[in-house]
Amino acid sequence: MPLRIYRRGQIWHYRGTVAGRRVRGSTGAADKDIAARIAAEREATEWKCNLDGPSAVLTFAQAALLYRAAGKPTRFLEKVEDHWKDTPIKEITASGVRAMAMALYPDASNATRNRQAIVPCLAIINNAAESDLCARLTVRRFKVEKKIKSPFTVEWVETFCRHASPHLGALALFMFATGARISEALAVEWEHVDLQRRTAIIPRSKIAEQRKVQLPPRLVVAMANLPKIEDRPVFFYRKRGDCHNLWDKTVERAGLKRLTPHSGRHGFATTILRNGIDPKTGAWLGGWKNIRHFMETYAHAIEDITLNERIFDTPLTQPLARPSRKSRKTGTS
Repeated sequence: MPLRIYRRGQIWHYRGTVAGRRVRGSTGAADKDIAARIAAEREATEWKCNLDGPSAVLTFAQAALLYRAAGKPTRFLEKVEDHWKDTPIKEITASGVRAMAMALYPDASNATRNRQAIVPCLAIINNAAESDLCARLTVRRFKVEKKIKSPFTVEWVETFCRHASPHLGALALFMFATGARISEALAVEWEHVDLQRRTAIIPRSKIAEQRKVQLPPRLVVAMANLPKIEDRPVFFYRKRGDCHNLWDKTVERAGLKRLTPHSGRHGFATTILRNGIDPKTGAWLGGWKNIRHFMETYAHAIEDITLNERIFDTPLTQPLARPSRKSRKTGTS
């Protein structure tokens, strides 16, 4: 039967069966005529969906609700949602998404446009595509000049710790020793830490799954000496912005090269590889899913042209560098 409207309190609702499916909901209207029009539009939409498929009627706002209901990351969504609103997904094109990014962030870098506009927009659309509600969409990202971020070294971290507060110093050690992002490190609560077993759980974040990490002795000592403050996480701060200024002042006071907290993740990757850990294991230890990303972005070369001299200092090449017994007797090479 067609949708019928009825009043509940001051608001009119609708219910009925359309194309064999039960449909019910609120019009949100107190006026009967307006409610009747809303119910009629909903009925027409249901028929169109039945005849032409879900992609014919799915709007960006509806896809965004599905995305949020699935518990997906919500960072940067609001501006994108406000831009597209009830635009049908089928009308959103790759060029339109790029234009949206330019409109939302006219003075921002290309990296920002990619991260805060294109990526969340595609996440919403392609989440709906996974449920066969629309077609997948791909968009060419804006070209970004790759900036090489310097990694932490053991010396840098130790110097930083000598000039930092206990919580900030332990935070730097934790990021360097585990490869944790600062947002992940700041989410660690005391209930996640077992100092006796020298382990900690890094909770699931918006961009990574939960993982268990080993705490090296130097880090265990630093964390064991931290005062436990009620309603505060292990490293005291809750958001990266809370310790931003203090971090910069500590770097300046220590006379160190300015490195951001994310350099700790770079330092973890580089140090792991330089100590002979294979890339696949290193990526697993630091929570990277993509080994290629781990190697291309986080692993840093030792920029020393004299290192090629080591090729004659290995068991495989040393016999080539030593003169033979016959040549030593004859004096020839």
